Amino acid sequence: MSNELLKKGYVQVYTGNCKGKTTAALGLAFRAMGRGLKTYIGQFMKGQYYSELKSAEMVRPYVTIEQYGKDTFIHVQDPPLEEDVRMAREGLAKAKKAMLSGEYDIIIFDEINTAHYFHLISTEEMLDIIKSKPDGVEVIFTGRYAPPEIIEAADLVTEMVEVKHYYEKGVSAREGIER
Repeated sequence: MSNELLKKGYVQVYTGNCKGKTTAALGLAFRAMGRGLKTYIGQFMKGQYYSELKSAEMVRPYVTIEQYGKDTFIHVQDPPLEEDVRMAREGLAKAKKAMLSGEYDIIIFDEINTAHYFHLISTEEMLDIIKSKPDGVEVIFTGRYAPPEIIEAADLVTEMVEVKHYYEKGVSAREGIER
């Protein structure tokens, strides 16, 4: 959907060891929805319930979310389990298909950097997404440990840096805030 608002479309990376990467991407989708833009979010290594799944149902057809992971917290092994690799690769194919479909203006590859870090997706596969991105489509990669090659290839890179976090005081992830 080569939208006039996006003309070229850029590649953004949200990385770093603090919370807020997925939240920033969801905020971008929310803002885009206000201009009539449609966002596809592919969540790598996630299969558990997160509040954004319910939110996306409420704002269809502007935001679509699919998850490519187990419904439990992932404990990646080295080498990773074949099932985890399969789920990530199938998700990558779905997200890339969405990117090329002309149906969406923004494609968020949520936690793809982390999936790369755990050897579920290669740097080459990530660079291929960037190279095959159509004009008029914005692409966002989120997750800790963004590879240097992706940082170099991106147009915008934001690193979330923890200054202070209430987890240090024993506060667990809260419904509606962190999940």
